[in-house]
Amino acid sequence: MTPVIDKPVRGSKSGRPLMVALDLLGRRTTLRILWELQSGSLTFRALLDACETNTRLLNTRLGELREVGLVDHAEGGYRLTEEGRKLGSALKPLTQWADQWGHRMRDQAKADAAASDSAD
Repeated sequence: MTPVIDKPVRGSKSGRPLMVALDLLGRRTTLRILWELQSGSLTFRALLDACETNTRLLNTRLGELREVGLVDHAEGGYRLTEEGRKLGSALKPLTQWADQWGHRMRDQAKADAAASDSAD
């Protein structure tokens, strides 16, 4: 079932827009679909291969993304709508933060492993 603004979703009884968006984006393969469509239109088969999922799940997610206006279907396949591209732009700072955080976490894990090895 596609999440709806002002209706309860996972983690929110209020259905606030942010919580509805997070519910939708947190669903399996949703972010992957949006990621794959960043560079342009893809056919269903190309999306299926790129997302490494099954036809049923891909159909479900594409239906949800179309219903909320993030993706549409045209002759060339599926593509991001203007709203879908805006979402991609909004996620860029999160991507940058995650990359930096990932580097810090890796560095910390290496430092912890080195400290553990030297203590032995």
